[in-house]
Amino acid sequence: MKHVSRLLIVFALLSEAQAQDVKSNIAYADPAQERQVLDVYSPRNAKGLPVVFWIHGGGWQTGDKTSVQIKPQAFMDHGFVFVSTNYRLLPNVDMATIVRDVAKSIRWVHDHIAESGGDPERIFVMGHSAGAQLAALICTDDRYLKAEGLSLAITKGCVPVDGDTYDVPAIIETAETRRRVHDQPQAKYGHREKFGNDPAKHRDLSAVTHVAKDKGIPPFLILHVADHPDTSAQAQRLASVLKNAGVPAKVFSAQESNHNKLNADLGLPNDPATKALFEFVGEALKK
Repeated sequence: MKHVSRLLIVFALLSEAQAQDVKSNIAYADPAQERQVLDVYSPRNAKGLPVVFWIHGGGWQTGDKTSVQIKPQAFMDHGFVFVSTNYRLLPNVDMATIVRDVAKSIRWVHDHIAESGGDPERIFVMGHSAGAQLAALICTDDRYLKAEGLSLAITKGCVPVDGDTYDVPAIIETAETRRRVHDQPQAKYGHREKFGNDPAKHRDLSAVTHVAKDKGIPPFLILHVADHPDTSAQAQRLASVLKNAGVPAKVFSAQESNHNKLNADLGLPNDPATKALFEFVGEALKK
């Protein structure tokens, strides 16, 4: 019965979402490649609302902006405009190009979101898994936004969800050591290869490398699965570096969850991570 009730809630929310204003497949580059598009969900008659900018996961190789479950409706119900972006994928482009795509997408949002009732100066950057790495990096390494004529000042908060690559060298060492001591073959296309197989690139694409005082880095809420050793360790690592730099950072450990469930449940009534999320954005908007 619990499962049925949960499905009914989801279907009800999705039905309501269809009654909202949705603009799909908006190109954010000129000329735009096929995946350089985003979707905008906004409440009817929205004006000056804060914006959630969502980055999907999929190992930087797969995934799509439409995989947002009930998040758009949940955020609209709380007075937000919701944006979900696509970006080009490995191996067609390299990791730095992916990050630049995300920054270019944020630039489009900053320039045009007022047309959909959003406030371009109050953007929350969020993402799951690979999207968590991209969200954290965009909000700490300000070079990507600066290249688009923007600054971290437009970001009100960052919520990376169950990422394992805020410190890329650490996850490479962890994963490769684990395989080695268990006499397992190393991955043919693991984090080492995805991030460029160059230690300098690994450091440069790690959010922890770029955290520093007085850069305008927004507050962070880092969500992770409690019994996932890699994402738990990476969440604590990022939070520690942020706190040492004087950046407000909270960590929420989701109990009785997993990598996909934590993401899918965001927005559900009575979901503990969702409660922590809306408390976080509420506090950030007061500042």
